[in-house]
Amino acid sequence: MSVAPVTRLMRLEAWAAQRLLNLFLRMGPARASSFAGGLCRVLGPLLPVSKIADKNLQLAMPELDVVQRARIVKGVWENLGRTVGELPHLSSLKENTPSGPGFEVQGADYLEEQAQRGGAVLFVSGHIGNWEMLPPGVARHGTPFASFYRAAGNPLIDGMIRDLRDAAMAPTPMPLFAKGARGAREALAYVSKGGRLGMLVDQKMNDGVEATFFGRPAMTAPALAAMALRYRCAVIPGYVERLGPARLRIVVEPPMALPDTGDKKEDLRLLVQQVNDRLESWIRRKPESWLWLHRRWPKELYKKHA
Repeated sequence: MSVAPVTRLMRLEAWAAQRLLNLFLRMGPARASSFAGGLCRVLGPLLPVSKIADKNLQLAMPELDVVQRARIVKGVWENLGRTVGELPHLSSLKENTPSGPGFEVQGADYLEEQAQRGGAVLFVSGHIGNWEMLPPGVARHGTPFASFYRAAGNPLIDGMIRDLRDAAMAPTPMPLFAKGARGAREALAYVSKGGRLGMLVDQKMNDGVEATFFGRPAMTAPALAAMALRYRCAVIPGYVERLGPARLRIVVEPPMALPDTGDKKEDLRLLVQQVNDRLESWIRRKPESWLWLHRRWPKELYKKHA
């Protein structure tokens, strides 16, 4: 397979990205989180994509007024900025620090029970809080997992991101499966052999299955539900709650009950819906912690509510 050449613009972008990462490293985790979060909170709402976030909030939570929606959109950008600012520090964050930067795991016993049991397991989450903390945080409790991965358009920047993720997972780097048909086949084979796989399933998939999300129809990726039902493996839900600058709480919940109606299509639909309901419950607790910046619902809904 041919590899696209690295252009001069790509090298310039990578140079700027590396300088920014170096700046974040010099600042330390708390200052980097606050600096990047504050910058994005100011600039992000000025970008056209923020109109999508506002429309999503109108569709999902019509009870909110314009001031409340604007406040949430600012919080979305702040959380995204903090997530970027914290990325080069994930490998150095300590668990159960008394204050300041660090992380804790609520529900760690579910991870430890799974580690003792062994076998395939699927971790399910969404782009909530600092979702990048999930793999290294869970790994420290004996259950490191592989992930799906969408490569950055610039291969040089993509390499930087992968290096940071590998550093956070050290000394146990895990496979990353490219999004797409080939990656899906590789992930399926991995799980069939008893592997652990984490999936963020909160984005639209046009050729997925229809389920409801915030009370509206939403095309949803069925891969996680299909794998869970095929191999009858544990599905462990969890998300990351932001407590402060570079201070995070990983919330791990009990394994989900897998439907078994005798109808495979109905079981798939039920499990996909259960996952959507769980995601919605997390997002409603703190709407600004979710990435509202993509079109999650069908085009017709956006046109209807234009």
